[in-house]
Amino acid sequence: PKSKIVALLLAFFLGGFGIHRFYVGKIGTGLLWLCTGGFFLIGTLVDLFHILLGKFRDNPGVPLRQ
Repeated sequence: PKSKIVALLLAFFLGGFGIHRFYVGKIGTGLLWLCTGGFFLIGTLVDLFHILLGKFRDNPGVPLRQ
Protein backbone atom coordinates (compact mmCIF):
# COMPACT_ATOMS: atom_id res chain seq x y z
CA PRO A 1 0.00 0.00 0.00
CA LYS A 2 1.03 3.58 -0.63
CA SER A 3 2.06 5.93 2.18
CA LYS A 4 -0.36 8.58 3.42
CA ILE A 5 2.52 10.90 4.38
CA VAL A 6 4.15 10.70 0.95
CA ALA A 7 0.81 11.31 -0.79
CA LEU A 8 0.10 14.27 1.49
CA LEU A 9 3.50 15.86 0.85
CA LEU A 10 3.22 15.33 -2.90
CA ALA A 11 -0.29 16.82 -2.92
CA PHE A 12 0.80 19.80 -0.85
CA PHE A 13 3.92 20.68 -2.82
CA LEU A 14 3.10 19.34 -6.31
CA GLY A 15 -0.68 18.95 -6.24
CA GLY A 16 -1.19 21.34 -9.13
CA PHE A 17 0.71 18.90 -11.31
CA GLY A 18 -1.18 15.82 -10.08
CA ILE A 19 1.97 14.06 -8.92
CA HIS A 20 0.17 12.58 -5.89
CA ARG A 21 -2.38 10.98 -8.23
CA PHE A 22 0.38 9.42 -10.33
CA TYR A 23 1.94 8.14 -7.09
CA VAL A 24 -1.22 6.22 -6.10
CA GLY A 25 -1.74 4.88 -9.63
CA LYS A 26 -4.57 7.15 -10.78
CA ILE A 27 -2.98 7.94 -14.13
CA GLY A 28 -6.11 9.25 -15.88
CA THR A 29 -6.97 11.83 -13.27
CA GLY A 30 -3.26 12.55 -12.83
CA LEU A 31 -3.17 13.65 -16.46
CA LEU A 32 -6.34 15.70 -15.92
CA TRP A 33 -4.75 17.41 -12.90
CA LEU A 34 -1.56 18.00 -14.91
CA CYS A 35 -3.43 19.64 -17.80
CA THR A 36 -5.78 21.75 -15.67
CA GLY A 37 -3.49 22.82 -12.83
CA GLY A 38 -4.92 20.50 -10.21
CA PHE A 39 -8.39 20.88 -11.69
CA PHE A 40 -8.01 24.62 -11.09
CA LEU A 41 -6.60 23.91 -7.60
CA ILE A 42 -10.07 22.99 -6.30
CA GLY A 43 -9.38 19.31 -6.93
CA THR A 44 -6.05 19.56 -5.17
CA LEU A 45 -7.67 21.06 -2.07
CA VAL A 46 -10.31 18.32 -2.06
CA ASP A 47 -7.58 15.69 -2.39
CA LEU A 48 -5.63 17.23 0.51
CA PHE A 49 -8.67 17.02 2.78
CA HIS A 50 -9.44 13.47 1.66
CA ILE A 51 -5.87 12.40 2.37
CA LEU A 52 -5.94 14.04 5.81
CA LEU A 53 -9.30 12.45 6.67
CA GLY A 54 -8.20 9.02 5.46
CA LYS A 55 -10.75 8.82 2.63
CA PHE A 56 -8.22 8.88 -0.23
CA ARG A 57 -7.52 5.48 -1.80
CA ASP A 58 -5.06 4.20 -4.37
CA ASN A 59 -6.05 2.88 -7.80
CA PRO A 60 -7.11 -0.64 -6.65
CA GLY A 61 -9.17 0.94 -3.85
CA VAL A 62 -6.83 0.19 -0.97
CA PRO A 63 -6.67 2.88 1.75
CA LEU A 64 -3.33 4.63 2.15
CA ARG A 65 -1.22 3.31 5.04
CA GLN A 66 -0.22 5.51 7.91
